[in-house]
Amino acid sequence: MADSPDPSLATPARRTIDNTRMAVLFSVMLVTASGNTAMQSVLPTIGTQLHIPDFWVSAAFSWSALLWVYTAPKWARMSDHRGRKALMRLGMIGFTASFALAGLALFLGLLGWYSALWTFILFAAFRSLYGGLGSAAPPAVQAYVAARTARADRTKALSLISSSFGLGTIVGPAIAPILILPFFGLSSPMFAFAAIGIVVMIALALKLPNDNPGFEARGVITSEPYSSAPSSGSLKDSDGDEEQHAVPGAAREGRELPPRMKWSDERIKPWLITGILGGNAHAIVLGVIGFLVLDRLGLRNDPATGIEMTGIVLMSGAAATLLAQWGLIPLLQMGPRSSVLWGMLMAALGCFIIGLSDDLYGIILGFAIGSLGFGLFRPGFTAGASLAVKRSEQNGVAGIVASVNGVAFIASPALGVLLYTYGGALPFWLALTMCVFIFGWGYKTLRLDDTSLQSR
Repeated sequence: MADSPDPSLATPARRTIDNTRMAVLFSVMLVTASGNTAMQSVLPTIGTQLHIPDFWVSAAFSWSALLWVYTAPKWARMSDHRGRKALMRLGMIGFTASFALAGLALFLGLLGWYSALWTFILFAAFRSLYGGLGSAAPPAVQAYVAARTARADRTKALSLISSSFGLGTIVGPAIAPILILPFFGLSSPMFAFAAIGIVVMIALALKLPNDNPGFEARGVITSEPYSSAPSSGSLKDSDGDEEQHAVPGAAREGRELPPRMKWSDERIKPWLITGILGGNAHAIVLGVIGFLVLDRLGLRNDPATGIEMTGIVLMSGAAATLLAQWGLIPLLQMGPRSSVLWGMLMAALGCFIIGLSDDLYGIILGFAIGSLGFGLFRPGFTAGASLAVKRSEQNGVAGIVASVNGVAFIASPALGVLLYTYGGALPFWLALTMCVFIFGWGYKTLRLDDTSLQSR
């Protein structure tokens, strides 16, 4: 499973990945993200058809997020010294098996073969394959690209791979309604993505040789993709400024590691508090929005239209997030503090509009504005934490930041749905309050933007 050594790599060389292999890597990331967000758009409607309480539907995503947070760091560490292709294959096996089995559980449940309770239990069990094994693919893809690309081409290659993950959050909700077929009904998108996963695995086996890496590289911990989640910037070159020498094998053994980064480190604590509060506010909104669309538009008994409208709303949020991360932040050259503060103001405004809206236009507008704000906020808190520490500590802080991003989706979506069930728009007022608090607290606490920190 490990990459075998190749003495020819002792001589540094300029290395790139050809277009065919890059297309395969792009597909792995795109399918992983789009499949998850497609499921996110159809599951509220499926839960309604099965008469499963909204809280338990949301809990299925919480369970997957918990497994993703626990397993992703392990797969990222393993990608440092195991075969990257093998880990990509493992991730795609987890993805494909999860979607096929979860789709079968929902299909039979919708046919009435067993009770709604057993349908949910089986769905959650099969969903765990995605959270536990699917998280192996993203860090393996990043490490594969970084280890086989010279620094001159690495940034461009990693940016392309990152764009596939972000693009998937738009593609998934967009095509979910199109994938609904007469025989399989609402479970069709799960079977469709399982089939797509098989195609990607075949391409992975045939077109991506398990060749030896030319440079050292580390796998980056990636958060589970959610609609309008900060996927676009989740992959990066983790090698630092120095060009890595050609190495015979996937990684050197016996390297001295920097001290483990602590959550209590005073340099990053303000940014982590910001990330935890803002991340939970974002997770609350994402957890509730699908159910709110069904209720505000009166679509509980119209499954096809419900999935279509939910997909449109989720697409608007994902597009707004990418606009913030790929457009506004680089165009306006926003620093960490300004990204967080402006992001929280926009997110609060979006929550306010959603809370008052009772038509599709208002919900789309509010969710897009809110997602634009969270799209500004997340890179801001991530960059702030990164700039607060030394280069040798970047891997440590990246792991903590990824944990913060992931942990927010364990309990908050289900909590938001619970509050929504009994309090209507209460989750959005809670998220709004959290955003306003972060703005006030961050204005006084967060370190002023300083472009000189970029050279650290």
